[in-house]
Amino acid sequence: MQTKCHLSQLIQEQAKIYGTKKALTYCEFGSDVWTSMSWDEFAAKVQVVSNALLNSGVKAQENIGVFSQNSLQYVLTDFGAYGVRVVSVPFYATSSEQQIQYMIEDAQIRILFVGEQDQYDKAFRVLPLCSTLERIVVFDRRVKLSQQDKVAMYYDDFMKLGAGLPRQSELENIYKQANDDDLSCILYTSGTTGDSKGVVITYGQFQAALWANGECVPVTDNDRAMSFLPYTHIFERAWMTLCFSVGAEVIINTNPREIQKSLREQHPTAMSAVPRFWEKIMIGVRDKIDRSSPMQKSIFLKAIEIGRKHNIEYLSRGKRPPLALRMQYEVVNKTIFSLVRKQIGLENAHLFPTAGATVSPEVEEFILSIGIGMVVGYGLTESLATVSCVHMDKPYTIGSVGRLISGLQIKFGENDEILLKGPTITRGYYKRDALNAQAFDAEGFFRTGDSGYMKDGELFLKDRIKDLFKTSNGKYIAPQMIESKILVDKFVEQVAIIADERKFVSALIVPSFPMIEEYARDNGIQYESMEDLCSNISVIEMMAARLDTLQQQLASYEKIKKFTLIPRAFTIENGELTNTLKIKRAVLNKTFAEVIEKMYEE
Repeated sequence: MQTKCHLSQLIQEQAKIYGTKKALTYCEFGSDVWTSMSWDEFAAKVQVVSNALLNSGVKAQENIGVFSQNSLQYVLTDFGAYGVRVVSVPFYATSSEQQIQYMIEDAQIRILFVGEQDQYDKAFRVLPLCSTLERIVVFDRRVKLSQQDKVAMYYDDFMKLGAGLPRQSELENIYKQANDDDLSCILYTSGTTGDSKGVVITYGQFQAALWANGECVPVTDNDRAMSFLPYTHIFERAWMTLCFSVGAEVIINTNPREIQKSLREQHPTAMSAVPRFWEKIMIGVRDKIDRSSPMQKSIFLKAIEIGRKHNIEYLSRGKRPPLALRMQYEVVNKTIFSLVRKQIGLENAHLFPTAGATVSPEVEEFILSIGIGMVVGYGLTESLATVSCVHMDKPYTIGSVGRLISGLQIKFGENDEILLKGPTITRGYYKRDALNAQAFDAEGFFRTGDSGYMKDGELFLKDRIKDLFKTSNGKYIAPQMIESKILVDKFVEQVAIIADERKFVSALIVPSFPMIEEYARDNGIQYESMEDLCSNISVIEMMAARLDTLQQQLASYEKIKKFTLIPRAFTIENGELTNTLKIKRAVLNKTFAEVIEKMYEE
């Protein structure tokens, strides 16, 4: 049962219901020992944070910044802030000094909470450049503070400001003043071009989103949900809050690189993820199949076909599978798929919302076939995550992004642009009046920048309108669709399509370095560096053959005609990726200009 109340009081209300039940499971910074916290303890800690904020002089609707990876302290800080009507402004843990300086100044932040050494060092370096920043609070006690630092304090010491709840009577009055029009968060989009924009999120939006998602996303208080994506991202923030609203236990994975280890240790029933996570799962499973004996391979492929028929041809279409198919599926599910899920750490798999980028139908079909409940959806920061998602109690089509959540109105504008209106849609960007005037049409519908269409009640996406490429032959190319097809290959780690105003489609491909090194060893290819390997004719011919197979369903003008293997990864540090790992095409075009031009030489 979902608890419906103002976000500022959610944890307190849940503590009344669930008491000593586990609310959070987490590791302290630098530790690999999992610790749990009950709802009672969670609520008590949140009240301490709220009191500490009041004792720090923070006022209602003032902005505080949080610059950290996922952690217990992050969650406590956010809900403590909600409790005193303070606005949380989250920064990605990978943000650059330039980015955090811009956001601190734009949001006029006085107190900044930081996670580990890297975040502290960046914050301290920009401190003299930020006119409003007065205090840095450090989550990780292992962080070494600068000898010149006169403004930082550790989170433990910050919490002492709220010990004994010295401002509790004042806090109770603030609870009564909480309203739907207050700002809860300002989320700065990482942006593939230009400065970040602060998306304004109100408590009313949060409530509407929680209620609407609660109707169609069947997470319950029996679930153990892994928090994997950055809490800074609206998708994870909304998902975690939804889990809290139904009393689910949340497991906080602090280090994204250790997610596989965390899954195998904690065995969650639910987790939000981006398509790339599932692409790698599929690639890993397929690679094991390819390495198995002919008999084992045949058995597994037969099992996949049974899973596809049972879970997709019947269940996803709202039909009851025939008895014989149900029995076949029960056997392969218990003997084969259960082993696959166990190796991943998902033997208790229930619910896995997935969004953030284009989901390849091939990936969706594979994951559903092996009995993992991937729930594909679509949304934006400006829509408080969900616009649409698969409603598991209704038929759905592989390749769609599901049905609209309740309360939203949709229409389609020029170039089939998706326009949205409803209680979950932002009222605008922080202090950006000119941009706000452009972001909404005359009827108040928000312009998403995504193109799509409705069919039989389901929403289908085409591509980002601004990302559509037009070749010199006048053909429109959707780069993200092509990239999603290429990324399912085990030899491909990253890909960027080049086509705008060009004669044909080309690509920059970052290969999976371990895989091409293994290929080189198996085929006796000598090399001294990754540059050698990426320019080796045998490797290039192998990759070309794989691309031909991957592109069979594309129109001739959409197919990659030439490609270059890049001997290093695209990175956030080089400015080639956003904090959410989206490609910055303009940067790649500039960085690899010579490489690109060479592909178009006659």
